[in-house]
Amino acid sequence: MARLSTVQVLLVTSQERERLIPLWVDLRVATGQTQQWAQRAAGDGRIEAAIERADVGIFLATVGGDDAGFAVVTRSPLSGLGDEPAAWIDQMWVCPEHRGAGVARTLLSRVSAFAEEQGSTQLVCCVPAQSRAVNRYFARLGFTGVVTARATSTASLRRRLTGMSESSGAATVRRRRSLRARARDDVNVAGGL
Repeated sequence: MARLSTVQVLLVTSQERERLIPLWVDLRVATGQTQQWAQRAAGDGRIEAAIERADVGIFLATVGGDDAGFAVVTRSPLSGLGDEPAAWIDQMWVCPEHRGAGVARTLLSRVSAFAEEQGSTQLVCCVPAQSRAVNRYFARLGFTGVVTARATSTASLRRRLTGMSESSGAATVRRRRSLRARARDDVNVAGGL
């Protein structure tokens, strides 16, 4: 019977940066970025900056000497008006070949300990709404839905708020349809008298 390798987790420092990059690139590619974009972004200093921040913890998991996954945790209140600290699981990734080996569970155990060490009383994670398996996994661990996060670009919101999102042709068609509907309603009301 094969002996299972144990999962080890360490806090990433600048010395482990090069080990973290391939995993982070894999995560970005899996979420829709191109390989080239992810590699360029990894080299632009953002990972090094995150490692140096006092409010960020990055954990690297290994299995049998292979880098198997990572978790990025930030600390901030749950709400802008709240003062109770929370630990946010910003990113978490387990390499497909290491899934089912306890990597995520071990990372989450270390993240939980980190949160307690930092005085955080709550752990929060954002999972993609369309990922049923990930949502179920976190639900089984006691995470509950708190909010539905929706995102848009600031420019798109500004256009929609000012009414600039519609082309003049689309606005004209919408007005005509509205006028026709009102005219039909007026005829129906008058015909019913």
